Amino acid sequence: MTQSEKIKLTSYSSKGGCGCKIGPADLAQVIRKLPQAEPNPNLLVGLDTSDDAGVYRLTDDLAMVQTVDFFTPIVDDPYDFGQVAAANAISDIYAMGGKPLTALNIVAFPISTLDKQVLTDILRGAGDKLKEAGVTLVGGHSIDDKEPKFGLAVTGTVHPDKVRTNAGAKPGDVLILTKPIGVGILTSSIKKNLLSDEEIRRVTAVMAALNKTAAEMMESYNVHACTDVTGFGLLGHTLEMAKGSGTGIRISKSSVPVLERVREMAEGGVIPGGTKNNYDHVKDDVDFPDDMDQIDKWILCDAVTSGGLLIAVDGSQADQLLMELRQAGLEAGSVGKVVNDHPSRIVVEL
Repeated sequence: MTQSEKIKLTSYSSKGGCGCKIGPADLAQVIRKLPQAEPNPNLLVGLDTSDDAGVYRLTDDLAMVQTVDFFTPIVDDPYDFGQVAAANAISDIYAMGGKPLTALNIVAFPISTLDKQVLTDILRGAGDKLKEAGVTLVGGHSIDDKEPKFGLAVTGTVHPDKVRTNAGAKPGDVLILTKPIGVGILTSSIKKNLLSDEEIRRVTAVMAALNKTAAEMMESYNVHACTDVTGFGLLGHTLEMAKGSGTGIRISKSSVPVLERVREMAEGGVIPGGTKNNYDHVKDDVDFPDDMDQIDKWILCDAVTSGGLLIAVDGSQADQLLMELRQAGLEAGSVGKVVNDHPSRIVVEL
């Protein structure tokens, strides 16, 4: 066993993955104090709708999609960490309907206290995931830091008329989620040594899986909105879609795919701080059933790392898209509907 394999990376940070993001409420307070950017007709997607990536038109037929994402270790194995971080960063391009092309590594690493092989393995994992996605690494930047962090800035392209945002959902659309939730609770359980090796491999595989297949499949359907479910949780990202689209959304709790043992871990007290922050942020805009307990509310708000795409597709095409996604091996579920009622709010049903 190498020194890299013995390292418990998650012990080097207080939070992990997208759970280390600044909470949505705090972030909103910071952003609202910033001066408004000058209008630019070529900026197709900017800060207005809290979307996954920025989109800038270069020509009538070509737009550039840009995103950046990095975080502290979410799993203990360095190679796996690199894989998850890369899949997570690339996902924003897929969510916008784009094709990822190039990437820059972003590295913060305690170079004098952690074996250099650990960083090599992180970068190797990311590199293999970039290769799988057909993305070219063009460089990066590193700093010496007490707490390891890693991620990527990714650039892609999309036709200006085919941009998917989180603000186009229409009443009658069905919401399809392409990966199970509960990642935040399970990765917090990893830090507490509560999961078996097999369970760790299971949640790691979910996080490391690219959203490439789902993105390619949705291209031939009438998809009106899309986002990926990450740090702000299923309800947080769904609420962004509802507010951006000016519609109401109904979520069926029983239809939401959830990873194994999530409920058990949550009942045992493993609730990440980011998950609780997400719930506090959305609770005034979400109507929960009277008989839904707090555990289920937290699970629906769980801070996900490298989650699935949340796709708002024309209701008449939803069954076919869902069938194709499942036939491709994705753990997708039809989790809700877009409605005229209660605009900019979510109603959760059992």
